[in-house]
Amino acid sequence: MKTKKQSLAVLLSAGVIATSISLPTPSYAATSSNVLSTEKYNEVIKSPEFISGQLTTPSSTKTEDVVFRYVDENKDKYKLGTKSAKESFTVKKQEDDKLGAKVVRLQQTYSGVPVWGSTQVAHVDNKGVLTVFSGTVIPDLDKKLQQPNQKVSADEAVSIAEKELGFKPNYDVKPTSELVVYAKNDTVSYAYHVHLGFLSPQPGNHDYFVEAETGKILDHIEVLHTASTKKNIIGTTTTGTGKDSFGNTKKLNLLQSNNTFYLVDQTRGKGIYTYDAQSQGSEDDTSFLPGVLLSNSTNSFTSKNAQAAVDAHTYAGIVYDYYKNVQGRDSYDGNGAKIVSSVHFGKQYENAFWDPDLKQMVYGDGDGSTRSFTAAIDAVGHELTHAVTESSSNLIYQNESGALNESMSDIFGTLIEYYNNSNPDYLIGEDLFFQSGQALRSMSDPTQYGDPDHYSKRYTGTNQSKLVHTNSGIINKAAYLVAEGGTHYGVTVNGIGKDKMGKIFYRANTQYLTESATFSQTRQALVQSAADLYGTQSAEVTSVTKAFDAVGVK
Repeated sequence: MKTKKQSLAVLLSAGVIATSISLPTPSYAATSSNVLSTEKYNEVIKSPEFISGQLTTPSSTKTEDVVFRYVDENKDKYKLGTKSAKESFTVKKQEDDKLGAKVVRLQQTYSGVPVWGSTQVAHVDNKGVLTVFSGTVIPDLDKKLQQPNQKVSADEAVSIAEKELGFKPNYDVKPTSELVVYAKNDTVSYAYHVHLGFLSPQPGNHDYFVEAETGKILDHIEVLHTASTKKNIIGTTTTGTGKDSFGNTKKLNLLQSNNTFYLVDQTRGKGIYTYDAQSQGSEDDTSFLPGVLLSNSTNSFTSKNAQAAVDAHTYAGIVYDYYKNVQGRDSYDGNGAKIVSSVHFGKQYENAFWDPDLKQMVYGDGDGSTRSFTAAIDAVGHELTHAVTESSSNLIYQNESGALNESMSDIFGTLIEYYNNSNPDYLIGEDLFFQSGQALRSMSDPTQYGDPDHYSKRYTGTNQSKLVHTNSGIINKAAYLVAEGGTHYGVTVNGIGKDKMGKIFYRANTQYLTESATFSQTRQALVQSAADLYGTQSAEVTSVTKAFDAVGVK
């Protein structure tokens, strides 16, 4: 299962596997008692990736000014050269933390051009003290970049990307081409970020980075994507029943309009809408998505064709309930966003994916060896958690950040399965298979399905699908140890339970992680999240620390 990660703002290609070191951080008189004093560096690019403590003195100035003043006072540490903080960063978003802090999300820029993947999160407490600055800043841009020499135009960059793709797709969304600063290892250059998204001749979602001066393709990220228009129905909220993929009867929230009943649930947020793609998805016309809103002449959806839709509709509601009731989040965006699903996509399409361009889920029916990809609640939870991640940390679907993206979806898909209390376990997607004993992944023992359970065993090749899906096993194992405990590679972890583990991982994903987060940065984000919630000397902090020791992430 995949997701397309979009972010239009220079690729901190943590394509490099990063490690870190910890250094002491100066502290001011305490105003936030649960803030740990930490300074972690990304050793590959020699720049801080997570700094916490009492980083500034109390202030009554604007929150963003507190952050910018800190950066200006630490320009040498971040190697910003002659540029001021306001010249080097733009504020993407500011929000209130549930624990009382102001959270500011930043985008690094250079001469007004966004640095791809270089985003930061700053926390300022209620006394005006900066307590956390998370996210790697690309250093020495003034030394590495000259003025843009754009011999290639934005439109030409699209043509270059299409040539590399090898065919002219039937686009559902017009290609985009944006000038960014692209950084990989020690190389920094101006490039166009070209995004190609389409459904035919087969689903595809591609991000290319085309050097603005030479037209050379510097990088390519392949993910998935979809498209469409949505029909509004006016009617009365009612209930009904339906048969799921296992023949079980499910209660359904429906919308009745005249004598027709629709799979529309208006009791949650701005609604849950379930569509039938009618096995389309490989034809030249891609305007069909989301498809036809599922309907019936009675309030009983019992046909075989309705089974996948009954699952998708029911499980989307349970995912909504989990995030609302357990994490206090109203839909995937935190603002009650409409949840749209399309089932029966393509012919024997063996996958499911979230499309952030169209803000909807797409599910295939499987290839005959699997059920519809709506049959497993952890699979539905997995995909909709990609939407939560896209709306918060926006982890880039590549390298370690991509593996984190996948792991967050596995973790919360599993927690949602436990929330539903439907024969829960730590296997991912086991209900998709007709044959017992099969699954996509295991959190308790990632090696059971060929994934690593320790950083020393991570995949280090160039296959991005393996980098994100395989290496997610490392973080999955850490999460399992935090919840259940155990001894792993000689390190004993005392479990704190699934609920606390979920609270800690949710806080890290929504409050501390940044687009290009590494495993090392994630460790500290989780430790700080545990400290925020349970105290710096808590058993929860110790559990997270030991779990990451156990999987070799320092």
